[in-house]
Amino acid sequence: MKTRRRNFRGNSYETENFWPSFTDVMSTIALVLFFLMLLAYVQNLITGSNLEYKRNQLKNTEKLLESSQLELEKAEKELALKKNELELTREEVEQRNLKLVLSQKEIEKQREIITMSNQELEQLRKKLEQIAVLRLSVLEKVKESIENVVGKTNNKGEALVTIGDNANIIINESLVFGYDSYTIKDEGKKVLGQFARAFEVILDDKSIRDYIDSINIEGYTDDMGDSNYNRELSTKRSTAVLNYLMEANPNLEQKYGAYFAAVGFSEFRPIAYGSSEGARQKNRRIEITVSIKDSNIQKIINDYLSESDEMLNTEQGD
Repeated sequence: MKTRRRNFRGNSYETENFWPSFTDVMSTIALVLFFLMLLAYVQNLITGSNLEYKRNQLKNTEKLLESSQLELEKAEKELALKKNELELTREEVEQRNLKLVLSQKEIEKQREIITMSNQELEQLRKKLEQIAVLRLSVLEKVKESIENVVGKTNNKGEALVTIGDNANIIINESLVFGYDSYTIKDEGKKVLGQFARAFEVILDDKSIRDYIDSINIEGYTDDMGDSNYNRELSTKRSTAVLNYLMEANPNLEQKYGAYFAAVGFSEFRPIAYGSSEGARQKNRRIEITVSIKDSNIQKIINDYLSESDEMLNTEQGD
């Protein structure tokens, strides 16, 4: 009996425990199903969102494609314009090359003209130099003629005549005049007499005479005293020298008197600066200058211009 009781109790206990376990299982299954449904719902939401995103991406891509197509069409149009411009540029380049060839020919032609002009200019320069040399040559011949007769220096060792930096003959004033005087000394008369003969010989040469415009006797003083007085004194001295040249050689005045002139410059145009006695002594002087005819120089220049014009006309005619 006791044994039966125990068994009965045991079965009742197992029956009681079965239903709670079944309930737990069902609850777990229900919970699992709920989570599965929830997961499916969430997945559906995510899938829907991704689909919408993909659709938006597709729309954006289509818009980009349309924009790219427009850009491509625009680029094609620009390319066509560039091709047209390139064709025009090629034509321009060909025209420029043609012009360049013509310009090079013109440059060569101008070079030839310049070369010829330079040669002619060199010839002109030589002719003008010959005139300048002629002027200096006349004075040097006069100086040499004086020195051959009266010597190069006076008894004080001073040069009687010199050629200045301006290519004029300078006569030592103390040789010809005393202080503050325009009366010619005897020593000066000897020198001036030789000047008169030398100028006649030189002017007898027509090839020289044709280029000479005038022979000027110029008087100068130092800066002592009043400039008006010095101007009068310098003029009187130059006039006295000129008068004695004609007196010493009447043939000179008769044949070539029209070539000579006298002028006084007072203390102006000094050749030495300063207030020393040495500087003042240099400034007290008689200068003889030879002026070349402007017409001869102008003739040389005109001849050159005429030759140049003829050459240019010949070149243009070709």
